[in-house]
Amino acid sequence: MVLLRSYVSGGWHTAPGEGAPLHDAATGEEVARISSEGIDFAAALDYGRTVGGPALRKLTFHQRAALLKALASHMREHREELYALSARTGSTLGDSKFDIDGGIGVLFSYGSKGKRELPNDTVYVDGAVEPLSRGGTFVAQHIATPLQGVAVQINAFNFPVWGPLEKFAPAFLAGVPSLIKPASQTAYLTARLVELIVESGILPDAAVQFVAGSVGDLLDHVTAQDLVSFTGSASTAQKLRAHPAIVRNSVRFNAEADSLNCSILAPDARPSTPEFDLFVKQLTTEMTVKAGQKCTAIRRAFVPAEMLDDVAEAVSARLAKVTVGNPNAEGVRMGALASLEQREEVRRSLKALLDAGSIVFGDPEHVDVVDGDEATGAFISPILLKADPERAEPHEVEAFGPVSTLMPYTSVKQVIEFAARGGGSLAGSVVTGDPVFAREIVLGVAPYHGRLLVLDSEDAKESTGHGSPMPQLVHGGPGRAGGGEEMGGIRGVLHHMQRTAVQGSPTVLGAVTGRWVEGGPRTEDDVHPFRKSLAELKVGDSVVAGPRTVTRADIDHFADFTGDTFYAHTDEVAAAANPLFGGIVAHGYLVVSFAAGLFVSPEPGPVLANYGLENLRFLTPVKVDDALTVTLTAKQITPRIDQEYGEVRWDADVTNQDGDSVAKYDVLTLVSKEQP
Repeated sequence: MVLLRSYVSGGWHTAPGEGAPLHDAATGEEVARISSEGIDFAAALDYGRTVGGPALRKLTFHQRAALLKALASHMREHREELYALSARTGSTLGDSKFDIDGGIGVLFSYGSKGKRELPNDTVYVDGAVEPLSRGGTFVAQHIATPLQGVAVQINAFNFPVWGPLEKFAPAFLAGVPSLIKPASQTAYLTARLVELIVESGILPDAAVQFVAGSVGDLLDHVTAQDLVSFTGSASTAQKLRAHPAIVRNSVRFNAEADSLNCSILAPDARPSTPEFDLFVKQLTTEMTVKAGQKCTAIRRAFVPAEMLDDVAEAVSARLAKVTVGNPNAEGVRMGALASLEQREEVRRSLKALLDAGSIVFGDPEHVDVVDGDEATGAFISPILLKADPERAEPHEVEAFGPVSTLMPYTSVKQVIEFAARGGGSLAGSVVTGDPVFAREIVLGVAPYHGRLLVLDSEDAKESTGHGSPMPQLVHGGPGRAGGGEEMGGIRGVLHHMQRTAVQGSPTVLGAVTGRWVEGGPRTEDDVHPFRKSLAELKVGDSVVAGPRTVTRADIDHFADFTGDTFYAHTDEVAAAANPLFGGIVAHGYLVVSFAAGLFVSPEPGPVLANYGLENLRFLTPVKVDDALTVTLTAKQITPRIDQEYGEVRWDADVTNQDGDSVAKYDVLTLVSKEQP
């Protein structure tokens, strides 16, 4: 007997007693037993808050991102072991890759995003500085800092690897430790995942804890600094959301629940068109991957009424080629449901759906099984239904298995209404070659969906498909789908942080954020800032250069040299008639070029490259004989932890002889950490 261990309070915990049995979905054999008896949940949360949180918050975003990448590389080396264990959940090798490789991919993605989109700092600056006074001495800045609690993550049975990792990655990058609680049916796979994480020694202590079994009184002990993320049924989500401690402490609660996702075939996608074939292939795939046990799978397929029979015939033909059986058997394309109990739940839901329609393909009570037994393995046939969309059942009952319902529609307005009857979904799709139809559908159904895919012959080859959540995109949906959002790139990180508006002087805000704020102190000395290495340069180091007078000959030469002969730079009469200029003006990029010529230090030194300008705005026209001065100030310094250089963001302010700003922008340079 194998009793799954929990990992809490810095060590492995084995529950007393025998625990509840967990069975191989395909063979019915016992895989392991599970119990969380004896865990002190209050102590586990306290351990995460007092040990894991401080350790993570000491690291910068870039350091956490590097650890995520290292962990992803480590997990990739153990995929074969995880694939083998995943087969016991009923998953084919393709299903296992969807789950395991997908989860590892989330780690890689957040590792990359953390390095590219977050500062090498422990505080996140949200938005621009907000001026609060006329003189500029009183300003404000929104910042985000990590919550000082634990991210409690309660996961569903269908994705025992991807589910935990897609919650863990943004929490870790934010600096918040995780406590993972998987659904029992497939917890043995998550348990091995966590063992591999702990054994790697890559993460700080208490960054991850793991509970095998029930949550006991865990939620009684959550505080306002903790978070709870749940994936599962809508009814369970409602109960958890109403937990007294969650309500009393206003605990951040994110739910991903039931979802009657839809796909819409457009009238232009007639039989023999590429889009028709794409719709049929996508629907079949969504019904059979993970045996339909995906929260994003297509449950409702809306097709033009005149094409209903064509679609039913085409989908049935593809489903007839799907071989069901033991995931380890050669040629099997669809494995088992997660458990016999899950199969009975699907059959109960089917009975409700049949009140509103009929079966087009499949038999819920029997399926030919390769290398398996229906009595002991949770096998079921793919089931395609046809139903009346005016009935409530197809929009209310989710059979969480290889089940989808075809329904006809007669107009754009009608199909939008039908889609909305699902009460809120995680994902929807429209298959069409008509961009006008796509726009109508997207704008009509977007308020009811967290993600929408428009599939056509142009994007089909590279599309990730209807049912694939992506770490760059939000995963969640309104209403019945739970009203939550996970991942979504940096949005998922910020969910684990507190946004705070900080008011003060430019000097104080600069100290808080680690960035120079306009109006804050500048430092000018005998050493040009471009002569300073990253180790020597300080935020606020500045150089003032100029003036340089802009002549008509300069403007004429720039126009001739670049080919930019826009009338405002070359035609006296037309330029004078322009209400914005009233005469010949210099090219904006001539101004930027002159500014670079003024502030640059040309000799070889620690500055390696200028690799961009951002936020460029031309504010005041530059006329003939205007004299330009540029002030360049080190605004933000970001060392790169895996390189011998870092990024410096400079504030550039170009002014004329009257002190008016004619151009403002950020200059981005790469600078050596040490003097060459």
